[in-house]
Amino acid sequence: MLSKFEAFILGIIQGLTEFLPISSSGHLYLGRHLFGLDEAGLFLDTMLHIGTLLAVLVIYKNELLQIVKNPFGKLSYLLVLGTIPAVIVGFLFSDLFENISKSGITIGWEFLFTGFVLWMADGIKNGAKRLENIGYGDALFIGTFQAAAIFPAVSRSGLTIAAGLMRKLDRETAAYFSFLLSIPAIAGGIVLQMGEMYTGHIEAVSLGSLLVGTVSSALFGYMAVVWMINFLKRKSLKMFAVYVWILGFTVLALQLTGVF
Repeated sequence: MLSKFEAFILGIIQGLTEFLPISSSGHLYLGRHLFGLDEAGLFLDTMLHIGTLLAVLVIYKNELLQIVKNPFGKLSYLLVLGTIPAVIVGFLFSDLFENISKSGITIGWEFLFTGFVLWMADGIKNGAKRLENIGYGDALFIGTFQAAAIFPAVSRSGLTIAAGLMRKLDRETAAYFSFLLSIPAIAGGIVLQMGEMYTGHIEAVSLGSLLVGTVSSALFGYMAVVWMINFLKRKSLKMFAVYVWILGFTVLALQLTGVF
């Protein structure tokens, strides 16, 4: 059975990598493999995602209150448009993505792809669009990139931040909108995972381990969002690109030698 320490480590992995542009799904796949969990970790995965969802709900409470007060306002439409591409792609190709995610056969290449996008986006001249200047076309464009992040080791935050930079959002706003857009994405993922739990085998995980993992994910997710928004004001994405390239080549080498 998963120990509290293992749950704590997986919570850190989920919390940090959900919002740092290095792929939470890819890192959780590696973490589950390290701890000998397969589908058995699905319930824990759901709780870890609930933790990161709680983190962004706290950070974006003012924006969410704005949506509640004005559900047909511009911000609501931006989030809906930004979410539609991922919903369509997920619905049409759910079986394909599920098989890819379980096998992990492409995970190394997906890390490499994430690094390429981050490196390319970092070279884009900083734009001037703030949150109030984001248009519906911008949201749909960013959402299309988010749809590609259904692959397990393609970073959702990395691709949406990159897409925001391509649409001339300033760096801080690109991260800010990326994390705001993560709310329906994470919530949708939780609903899908809960549905899968009713049809698959679930390993028993102690309540203590679940609580530790969820709290750990929420705390480190909160810190990751705040840190990343400030980081992008003055720093480069290239360090993340180098990291996922190293990780990707390492995974490919381990797969080639039969170790992984």
